[in-house]
Amino acid sequence: MSDNIIETAIERGLFDDAPWALFIDIDRLQHRFALLNDAFPADTLHAVAVKANPLVSLLRQLVDQGAGLEAASFGEIEVARLAGADDHRIVYDSPAKTVEELQRALHAGIYINADNLSELQRIDGLNPPEDARVGIRINPVIGAGDIEATSVATKASKFGVSLTRNRRALLEAFRRYDWLRGLHVHTGSQGLELDALVEGVKRCIDFADDIDADPAAAPVETIDIGGGLPVAYHPHDETPGVDQYATALRDEIPHLFSGPRNLITEFGRWLFAPCGLAVSRVEYVKESPAGPIATIHFGADLLLRTAYRPDDWYHRVTIHDGDGRRRSGDETQLTIAGPLCFSGDLVARRRPLPRPQPGDFAAVHDTGGYTFSMWSRYCSRAFPRVFGVRKTAAEALTFQPLHPGE
Repeated sequence: MSDNIIETAIERGLFDDAPWALFIDIDRLQHRFALLNDAFPADTLHAVAVKANPLVSLLRQLVDQGAGLEAASFGEIEVARLAGADDHRIVYDSPAKTVEELQRALHAGIYINADNLSELQRIDGLNPPEDARVGIRINPVIGAGDIEATSVATKASKFGVSLTRNRRALLEAFRRYDWLRGLHVHTGSQGLELDALVEGVKRCIDFADDIDADPAAAPVETIDIGGGLPVAYHPHDETPGVDQYATALRDEIPHLFSGPRNLITEFGRWLFAPCGLAVSRVEYVKESPAGPIATIHFGADLLLRTAYRPDDWYHRVTIHDGDGRRRSGDETQLTIAGPLCFSGDLVARRRPLPRPQPGDFAAVHDTGGYTFSMWSRYCSRAFPRVFGVRKTAAEALTFQPLHPGE
C-alpha cells in the first residue's frame, strides 16, 4: 500500500506546507496485534512497549483493542495513562526507578519488574501493600545475537540479575519477600535467532519451577517473556512470525501456556516497525566522486541507528516522482543525505537506486518503531508530522493526524 499512500498524500496536498511526514498504517498495526492475540492464550497481557512508538493517539487504538502498555520510565507511565491504559495493565520496567517512582507505582497497582536485588530491598523498605504486583528481571545469559548493542542477555549486560552468578541469591529473595511473585526475562531485540529467544524463556521457566518446588519460597505467579521478535528490514531478511514463536515456545515449554501462571509479553518493534513509512521531498541532488547525493528533510534525527550503524539498521528506500509514482529504470550509486550538520547524517550510502530529481520524493520503509520515539533535537529541527492511514470499505485511503508536528 506504500505507493498508494504516497500518491494519495501528494494529491491531497499533505506536502504543500511541510516537506516530509511519517505515515503509520493503522490497519496493518491492528492486524499484527490481532495475530499476537491469536498466537498466545486469551488471558495473556500483551503490554505493548511504549518506547517503540509513544504516540498517544496510536497507543489508544491498541488499548481499545485490548492491549496493555509497557513503560521504561515514569514518563511513559503517564503516556500510557493518557492512552487510556488502566494502571493494572501497565508494566513498569525502568532500570533506574527512584524511591518516589516506586512509591507511586506501588500505590497505583502498576506491575513492577525490579531490575536488581538492591531494588528489591528498596521496595521492601516501602512496605508494599498486600496486593503489590512485583517481579524481578533475570538475565538468562544466553549470549549476544548479531547486534551486540541490542543483546541484553550477555554476561556483562546492564539489565537484570544474572541467573548463572546469582541463582542462589534470587532464590533467597523469593524466600524473603512474600510480595515478590514474578519473573521477567528479555534476551534482546533484533539480531537474535528464534532458538535464542526460546532458550531465554526456557531458562526463566526452569528457574520458576525450581522456586515453586521450594516450600520456603513464594510461588511464581507471573511470567513476563518480554518481546524481541526481529523485523525484516532488508528485503532478503527471513524472520519468524509471532505464530512461529508461539509454536516454538509451546513445543519447548508446554506448561508456559497451560499452567496456572499469568503471562505477559512486551512486543514493540515487531508490532510497529513494518507499519511505518517516512516520506520526504528531495530538495537537492548534487554530484560527488562517489556518485550523486540527494538531500532530504530527515536523517539521523529520525534514523539515529541507521546513521551510525548502517549495516545493522538497514532500511529499504524507494524513489518516487513528483506525483508519487515509483521511479524505475536505470540505477545509479545514490547516497541519500539528511539535513543535519555532520557528515554521518546519511540514510543510504551508494545504494543502487534510480537517480531522483529535485521535487521527487524518497520513501524509507519500516519506520513505524524506534524512529519517532528517538527523535533528535539537533539543529533545532521541527518535530515531524505523523498521519495514521486507514483504508475504507470502498478502498479509499483516509489520513488521521496522529501528531501535528511543529
